[in-house]
Amino acid sequence: MNRIQGIVMAAVLLAGLALVCGCISAPPSGEETLTELRIGYQPSTHQMVHMTAFEKGWWQEDLAPYGVQTVTDREFPTGAPEMSAMVAGEIDIAYVGAAPFVAAVANSDLDAKIIAGTQTQGSDLVLRPEVPYSSPEDLRGLTIATFPPGTIQDTLLRDWLKQNGLQPDVDVTIQGMGPGDAITAISAGRVDGVFLPHPSPTIIADAGNGRTVVQSGAMFPNHACCVLVASGDLIRNHPDVVDQIVRTHIKATEYNKEHPDEAAEIFAAKIGQDVDVIKQSLSEWDGTWISDPHVIEDSVVSYSQVQYELGYIEKPLTTEDLFDTSFYDRVSSES
Repeated sequence: MNRIQGIVMAAVLLAGLALVCGCISAPPSGEETLTELRIGYQPSTHQMVHMTAFEKGWWQEDLAPYGVQTVTDREFPTGAPEMSAMVAGEIDIAYVGAAPFVAAVANSDLDAKIIAGTQTQGSDLVLRPEVPYSSPEDLRGLTIATFPPGTIQDTLLRDWLKQNGLQPDVDVTIQGMGPGDAITAISAGRVDGVFLPHPSPTIIADAGNGRTVVQSGAMFPNHACCVLVASGDLIRNHPDVVDQIVRTHIKATEYNKEHPDEAAEIFAAKIGQDVDVIKQSLSEWDGTWISDPHVIEDSVVSYSQVQYELGYIEKPLTTEDLFDTSFYDRVSSES
């Protein structure tokens, strides 16, 4: 074998080794391979799409060709600590409420964008059984627990109260807390009601500690709730990975729509809840799983205006500040 033949043979052997090792999608020149993807989420049916993709192994399987060796997820009680973790660079993508994302971009210079929709509506105002309700005016003088300031639930509740002539923290006392603490508070009678995402309203009702009086879709029809957010680093340096993240997200969204009972079983096992309660929650909520970010652009931008009026952020943000729909547009055009 001459020298040239030896070089060619060596090249062939190296190429074969690369295929055996699964290195079938090399990063562009000068770009480091992403070996771990870190996902943030919350224990809500709003984010069941992530749990389905994670527990069925789709994240790992679909991202492996791009060099991702490990996919991990981390649970957060609400959006504020989840966004703090993203600001600190501790997670790469987040299933999170649109409102805390808006606040993080405005106040913490979070370098990230919404790359897909996740879900709309799906939260309930729940009052204790003995508390009468026929209109928002009946809330005057009551104490309502909801997620902390800047979250979807806090933003929606305060805006809805103002629209109905009630001053938050004056006419209605609002206490910020996570879902577990809020369920405990209404169960113990320490608050008159809660405004929480599902499955919490069904869990409270199933225990006989409250009933839904208003769903969030009645407060703000078709409002955006949870979104899929990717870090700026991921968007700029690993666009092929982001493309696949969106593909897997769409796949899991459609799967959940077609197999809601299986999705409920996966969710119940992951967060440690009774599967029948979760199935009941899905039959009662007014939420809808989505993936198209375009249908929620106006709603998300409106949260920015509401948060500005509430004094949470210094200036309203724009669609360009909050969204990068190019990945969804590219992936959805493939089919």
